[in-house]
Amino acid sequence: MTSALVLVDLMPRIVALPLAPHSGEEVLARCRSLAGSFRASGRPVVLVRVERPQVAEQPPGSDFADGLVHDGDIVVVKHTIGAFYGTDLDEQLRKRGVDTLVLAGLVTTMGVESTARAAADHGYEVEFVADAMSGFTADEHRFAVERTFPRFGEVRTSADFLSDLRNPRERHTNG
Repeated sequence: MTSALVLVDLMPRIVALPLAPHSGEEVLARCRSLAGSFRASGRPVVLVRVERPQVAEQPPGSDFADGLVHDGDIVVVKHTIGAFYGTDLDEQLRKRGVDTLVLAGLVTTMGVESTARAAADHGYEVEFVADAMSGFTADEHRFAVERTFPRFGEVRTSADFLSDLRNPRERHTNG
């Protein structure tokens, strides 16, 4: 199994939104930690951001958060809610032998969920980092994490994923 971390829409203008149950800054910090551990273990890190189509100039804060992108990362610029449609994400992942996507980022019920649904449609195993994403409201985040995402794959915490990356033989599961 080859897993890749997919971080969705960690852009200053989205990180700054009033999000719940986790602030954008909390999500960004957890995503940075996950990305560092994925890179250290030789696993791909995918960074996805959105550009509004047919506008002369993107709004301020439309680039990735400072220092998020590292050499060797896969960078995807999307023009829709999800990261697959109209991008080369599937091709980039397949040429690296990736079969499992670990999803995190912003916003839970928008970019993250749309990318997860498309990933499942493309045949990927999907896992979710519940505390490394956040929603417009705590209720919609909680519903996605507790009800929707378990239908697509495993939902765990960033601490679980970080532990697994440090100790690959020990697998922590919920339930």
